[in-house]
Amino acid sequence: MKKVLLVMGTRPEIIKLAPVVKVLGRYKDLESIVLSTGQHREMSEQFFTEFAIAADIHLGIMRPNQSLSYIVSQMAEKLEPVLARIQPDVVLVQGDTTTAAMGGLISYYHRIAVGHVEAGLRTYNIYFPHPEEINRQVISRLATFNFVPTLRARDNLLRETIDGKTIHYVGNTVVDALNDLIKSNAILQQKEDAVSGSDTRTILVTAHRRENFGSPMANICAAIRELAERFKDLKFIFPVHPNPNVRTTVFGMLDNNTQVELCEPLNYLELVRIMLSATIILTDSGGIQEEAPTLRIPVLVLRNETERPEGIDCGIARLVGTDKALIINAVTQLLTDSEAYNRMALVKNPYGDGKAAQRIGNVLRSYLGLRVAEQVEPLECFYSDQKKELE
Repeated sequence: MKKVLLVMGTRPEIIKLAPVVKVLGRYKDLESIVLSTGQHREMSEQFFTEFAIAADIHLGIMRPNQSLSYIVSQMAEKLEPVLARIQPDVVLVQGDTTTAAMGGLISYYHRIAVGHVEAGLRTYNIYFPHPEEINRQVISRLATFNFVPTLRARDNLLRETIDGKTIHYVGNTVVDALNDLIKSNAILQQKEDAVSGSDTRTILVTAHRRENFGSPMANICAAIRELAERFKDLKFIFPVHPNPNVRTTVFGMLDNNTQVELCEPLNYLELVRIMLSATIILTDSGGIQEEAPTLRIPVLVLRNETERPEGIDCGIARLVGTDKALIINAVTQLLTDSEAYNRMALVKNPYGDGKAAQRIGNVLRSYLGLRVAEQVEPLECFYSDQKKELE
């Protein structure tokens, strides 16, 4: 029996690979094996439970305040014997984490085919985001399958002289994951109740990137304090990342503000519920930049550069960085100008149609010499000037 090993260790990887796990799990002639590295151990376990998938193998590499070098060394030490024992035909990694980079690199050393889900994202600034930009560039070079979420991501790879035969335009699996949850009437009803039954406007805040440690995080918190003072109907919900570089600043500046709810990281269902009822999202997260278009919530990106420019181009997201005045002005405009708000909220999702996981499954089955029974139509291009390229 052919074997596919799915390597994941952080929340975004679990969210975006869960639809692929479920698609591959439907096949009786293919064994899919889920490996959890434990890069985010406490947070990742709740996501496994929420998406009703289980890790078959646990590496357990996490330790408090771990360094990147530590993660690299642990992955090298603990993944290699697993590959030797299982001998998978394909290893799937997702995104740009150190788990993904080392999972791909070590598999390549063993001459195992590597599939990279969400390939081709770029800022071309090796320190923003750090280390994610280099991680994803490394994976692209060694991958047998580059599963790109957008045509822009495809074009990035082609400009880098990545073999076009490795590139497959499938969409982003986060849309698959969100669609599965949104099918629940309860979630939709919660949004309606929250919007219609409350005079309070909610802003969801997530911030955790390394480049925002220190003064950038302090600037974000200062902007939140001033906005809370300016708009008394605002409620900020801020799930605080466990990294002490984040928690020290955020709790030190916002803990006593009655309009700011600081909480522990949320399970995905609760996060989606809050996103659905939010007026605006402030975030430095890459994943939320992709989720917001499905939910039609304007996003202000707390970064100076993004590897997800499609959201900026279509208008659902705007780069504001970590300058206090820019954050305050952007939020104020959206809260006071309904036309500006609607221009951001009422856009078409540029990240796919919710069938990315099935397309990935079909590519893998074809490669492994297995029959492809569930054909999926080609993904529509969401940029009119590029549609001709697909025809």
